[in-house]
Amino acid sequence: MNGNVSAWAIRNPLPSILLFVVLTVVGFYSFVKLPITYFPTIVTPAVKVTVDQSGATPVELETEVTRLVENAIASLPSIKEMSSSIGEGRSVTTVEFELGVISPDRAMADVRDAVTRIRGDLPGTIDEPVIERIEEEAQSVVTYAVFSPGMSQAELSWFVDDTVTRALQGLSGVGRVERIGGADREVLIELDADRLQALSLSASSVNEAISENRFDRSGGRSNLEGGEQVLTTAAAAETIAGVGETRLSLPGEGSVRLADVADVWDSVAEPRSFASLNGADIVGFAIYRSQGASDVTVAKAVADAVKQLEAGRSDLRFSLVDDTVSYTQGNYRSAINTLLEGAVLSIVVVFLFLRDWRATIVAAVALPLSIIPTFFALDLLGFSLNILSLLAITLVTGILVDDAIVEIENVVRHRNMGKSAYRAALDASDEIGLAVIAISATIIAVFAPVGLMSGVVGLYFREFGLTVAIAVFFSLLVARLITPIMAAHVMTNAMPEDVPKGPLSVSYEALLRKTLRWRWLTVGTALGLFAVAIVSLISLPTTFLPAEDTGRLTLTVELPPGTTLDETRSLTDGISSVIGKLDEVEGVFVRAGSSMSGQQDVRFAVVSVDLSHKTERDRSSFAIEMELAKALGDTPDARLRFLNDRGGRDISFSVLGSDGDVVSKVTDDILREMAGKGSFIGPASDNAAMRPELHVTVDTDRAAMLGVSTDAIASTLRISTIGDVDSRLANFMEASRQIPIRVRLAQQERGQLSIFETLSVPAADGKKVPLSAVATISFDQTVSAIDRFDRQRRNEIGADMANGLTSGQGLELLLQLNSVKNLPDGVRIQATGDSDTEGEVFESFAVAMGAGIMLVLIVLILLFRSILSPFTILASLPLSIGGVAAALFLSGYAISLPVMIGILMLMGIVTKNAIMLVDFAIEREAHGYSRMEAIVEACLERVRPIVMTTLAMAGGMLPSAFGIGDGGEFRAPMAIAVIGGLLVSTILSLIVIPSLHLIISGFGDHLAKLFRPFLHPVKVV
Repeated sequence: MNGNVSAWAIRNPLPSILLFVVLTVVGFYSFVKLPITYFPTIVTPAVKVTVDQSGATPVELETEVTRLVENAIASLPSIKEMSSSIGEGRSVTTVEFELGVISPDRAMADVRDAVTRIRGDLPGTIDEPVIERIEEEAQSVVTYAVFSPGMSQAELSWFVDDTVTRALQGLSGVGRVERIGGADREVLIELDADRLQALSLSASSVNEAISENRFDRSGGRSNLEGGEQVLTTAAAAETIAGVGETRLSLPGEGSVRLADVADVWDSVAEPRSFASLNGADIVGFAIYRSQGASDVTVAKAVADAVKQLEAGRSDLRFSLVDDTVSYTQGNYRSAINTLLEGAVLSIVVVFLFLRDWRATIVAAVALPLSIIPTFFALDLLGFSLNILSLLAITLVTGILVDDAIVEIENVVRHRNMGKSAYRAALDASDEIGLAVIAISATIIAVFAPVGLMSGVVGLYFREFGLTVAIAVFFSLLVARLITPIMAAHVMTNAMPEDVPKGPLSVSYEALLRKTLRWRWLTVGTALGLFAVAIVSLISLPTTFLPAEDTGRLTLTVELPPGTTLDETRSLTDGISSVIGKLDEVEGVFVRAGSSMSGQQDVRFAVVSVDLSHKTERDRSSFAIEMELAKALGDTPDARLRFLNDRGGRDISFSVLGSDGDVVSKVTDDILREMAGKGSFIGPASDNAAMRPELHVTVDTDRAAMLGVSTDAIASTLRISTIGDVDSRLANFMEASRQIPIRVRLAQQERGQLSIFETLSVPAADGKKVPLSAVATISFDQTVSAIDRFDRQRRNEIGADMANGLTSGQGLELLLQLNSVKNLPDGVRIQATGDSDTEGEVFESFAVAMGAGIMLVLIVLILLFRSILSPFTILASLPLSIGGVAAALFLSGYAISLPVMIGILMLMGIVTKNAIMLVDFAIEREAHGYSRMEAIVEACLERVRPIVMTTLAMAGGMLPSAFGIGDGGEFRAPMAIAVIGGLLVSTILSLIVIPSLHLIISGFGDHLAKLFRPFLHPVKVV
């Protein structure tokens, strides 16, 4: 029955040929237009709420803003987790909803409604809350620097904001253009504190006067002289000098010019960040792609647009300073090359076994006919060519030719019996049909659950699992339709061959008969080996991802609280100088003003080191990182940390609790104990140190008596030091450009305590009261940042591992610390970053693996119409574990995500050997052979295709095992685990499965005898 489809295809070849012609054409078309990205496109229901309040301390923001926002959002359904990061003047709350329960649009709407409901409870001095959806792939594709000798930084910045952004924003696939570095032009009004006090003016009253008089606005409609006109009120000055002529009302009936109490400058905003390349300040821009767009396509479109901008101006030059697309392209090229090399090796193995170039061509055709239509299916599903889908196609190379090899080897065997090629194709396809279907069905059954994994991990690996399943499905179609057609019409007839058994066959038959005679000992020995393999596998170290040489190093810089931007610039310039001396370094790019996690402060900086490609240098990036860590290790008053490719450290975890002081104490205890262990390198907490502050203590009784409100005091201090909230600043109109007008004290006066004490604060009756009359100013300290998770205080701790220890071993050591074992009530620790993802991924893969094995069992029971035979086949799964453990031990790799993928792949492909043996043995028993002779003949007849397909699959994965090219470090441990498991499983399957088949079949006979008296034949009436 299983050969009917193949027999029909042989007799009617045209429909099958036309089907694959169409699939190949649309597959090529889809391959050309599929987007190329590094990771799959992820759309998660995650929303970020940002609230800015200029000058507010983290403690104030936590109480007045963050907790209100968190409490409002916490009432929403299906929240997975919520976290907040609070820095000076900014609160950012991120909420992630359960995937698949709430859509991203619904999540966005729900959070917006929740924040709107409490908007009136938030301070009036905040900027309007910004609510935006988080996109996982929101990392810059390329970053350019702009140079022009004839332009100042402010002019270059406006050129980027205006001309460059307009030119690039409309390009297909460009999601966002972000300026980096530079300066924002402002009209700066620097007040003279002495003049203000002499005239009884306050900074607040000057700011209000500017805001109230700086506008041109429509003011109604009239009908004069038979026509309709609109009314416009014009008050804005046309020049910046004219701003200084603005009249300020004095107490009483007088007025004074603004220029008499302040200096008016055409200036730039006070810098809070900068960007530099090789120590020189730059103005640049970063490009972020939209969801579903191709990294490569976007980078090329931007490069073309940049050339057009350069062509229009001879004094303008753009320079690419940072990009992530190069590694994406390198991984793509490396995967394609590995695919081609693996295909060639698989075909060479086939030829060496069959020694028939026609038969080899028939088997070789299966590869392109399976892979190319797969691209069509990927396009329909909205997938991209990324590290996981390319990995699936690369690793499945040997598997795709597997079905065709089984088919063609059986055809060659029948042809060598003296049959014509046509008759051999008919008979062989019918005989092997069930085995071929079962082999493909088990692989699909294993990988389909991976494509249906839940959570964010499932979104990443959906493309991997479904790509494998789709490609194997097309390979099954090829094996059942195209391979028999080509075998019947391409292969030639052959005379019957009586090939004598070789020494290997004779030795194998002798060994096989001995193991069958001692079948219980054979199976028992296999169980012992399996137990040893499990123990060995458990003892191997674990890690989330293997370290990759991407040609880029990331160094974070953290200086003490209170550090100025100039001090940060001086330190990063020195770091750039040290790093730039290395021959392998091509560029050092610095972004200062924010941390890697997004916390904004002038004491943070991120240094990106661009290295030459790994093929062009003698040392790995890891060796270079170690050298730089030693060279920069003595940097005073700074915390320097190298991060991995995901922006984290080897291990990371959070200390959580309701009481911030207790959390800080526990954090210090853990750090102290970690520092005493040589296994942890550079343990550090993201818990911000205390920063200095001027604490203004209001005498509430005195203030109430004088009619001065606390809000007036805070407003006066804020405007005097940093100016008003950005959203409230007046604007100077220059053509179509709006330039903010900022009012504040002169810089030299903002550094004098005596000036602060004499600041005039407006009272309720319009009089001005000196600040010293209602408040006392003292020096104090406050936290510079606060982190929260699930409405609790959080301190995050990170460390790197020494002596080659992996992250998994690091977590085990961490849990053994006394400070972790004896946590106070209400305090807990939780893994974060890679440490958290590692556990989630391994757990998800374990569930997917269990579901896959259950599906395989069901499929085999349905195909073989037997309950016991499938258990014999599934016994081949544990036989591969020993090979995995041995391969990892010999190669020195840890158990990581790629290894888990490899083990999952083994679960689908190692059953192939047992299927071929059991299927043939059952067929021979049906023809009257004894069970012993049937299994012996099955082994002798199937040993060649089993060995051939195993070596073909191993050959297909061999290029990946060498880890050559970009992304090779990710593919290598997986390929090594698969090859080791394949080889060991094949050897053991040829010895253990026959014995197990006899044992289980005998057990089935005993069961049949036992229950036969209770079973009655059904009479058909």
